Amino acid sequence: MCLAVPARIIRVDGILGTIDLEGVRREVSLILCPEAAVGQYALVHAGFAISVIDEEEARLSLETFDEFRRIIEEGAT
Repeated sequence: MCLAVPARIIRVDGILGTIDLEGVRREVSLILCPEAAVGQYALVHAGFAISVIDEEEARLSLETFDEFRRIIEEGAT
């Protein structure tokens, strides 16, 4: 199963960008999303921004990931 996570774009330098995901910053390729701009959110998979999404969609996705994390942590105890 493949998973793409939403992350905020904080820097764009040509076809490369820097994203921030809960304080973790990574460089990603923007080759698939040439329209991506600083401040937008993108779905990121395997080092590539694969789609630009709006802030509400990103927020809902991140909340879902947090809920999965909570369920897994509760199940581990």
